[in-house]
Amino acid sequence: MINDLWILATASLVAISCALVGSFLILRRQSLMGDAISHSVLLGIVIAFLATESRSLPVMLSGAVMIGLLTAWLSDSLHKFGKLQSDASIGIVFTLFFALGVILISLFAGQIDLDQECVLYGEIAFVPFDTIIWGGPDTGIDLGPRALWAIGTVFIVVLVSILIGFNRLQTVAFHPSLAVSLGINVVFWHYFLMTLVSLTTVASFDAVGAILVVALLVIPASSAYLIAKSLKSMLWLAAAYGQASVLIGYAVSYKLDSSISASIAVSSGVLLLLTVVALEIRKRNHKMPQQTVEVQ
Repeated sequence: MINDLWILATASLVAISCALVGSFLILRRQSLMGDAISHSVLLGIVIAFLATESRSLPVMLSGAVMIGLLTAWLSDSLHKFGKLQSDASIGIVFTLFFALGVILISLFAGQIDLDQECVLYGEIAFVPFDTIIWGGPDTGIDLGPRALWAIGTVFIVVLVSILIGFNRLQTVAFHPSLAVSLGINVVFWHYFLMTLVSLTTVASFDAVGAILVVALLVIPASSAYLIAKSLKSMLWLAAAYGQASVLIGYAVSYKLDSSISASIAVSSGVLLLLTVVALEIRKRNHKMPQQTVEVQ
């Protein structure tokens, strides 16, 4: 029972963190950038490990943020100076970085305790077994799963950052030209958002895998976008969609004995589909002409 709670708690924090930063990616039409960063950070993690021989969270986050920002910068540069389409430039950079990461893993497989398949698919069912022990191995206190502490720390960073920079992030997302005229540094806030995406990605994929991270970055925020009337309501709704996906997906995986991460991703897609269908039904009902009854 306690293992189920650890898994649900970790997945919930991943879903909320991804929903918050994903909402701004959707509004800025940069959802593909989340996919790019979630794959390219593998290169940053490998480089950081080879340089320090450490898998500690600060080391992984530093490498991931470095490559995440480099991915965003190179993509923008190819788009602006190389005259390539935005989606093409993003696809070129992240596939290149991910491929380089896989090559480094294959070259130094004996030194790196990291598997590209683990990065892609993850296995959240193993989260309760990798815990932090405070003190000695025999008399120490079990503080809970390492993945939970990692994503919990990043969630606090993401939440505080959005609360502090909410007005500027909102202006940049909806009115970039107005933001420039008001003296807001649009470039800074762009890379600030990319930093939050990088932090969220690397703290999440070790537990749930990059594929689920991409799903939670895009799908709950997209569902919320369809029905929200303001940015604040969109953030709340995106978090709610993410939590619903986690609960439904975990129940489905338990019933079918299937992959937890895959079940959560599918559940988020089903919720998006139901939202689209419900909106379409509502739209058609409003367009139907009202019938009048003639009084004899």
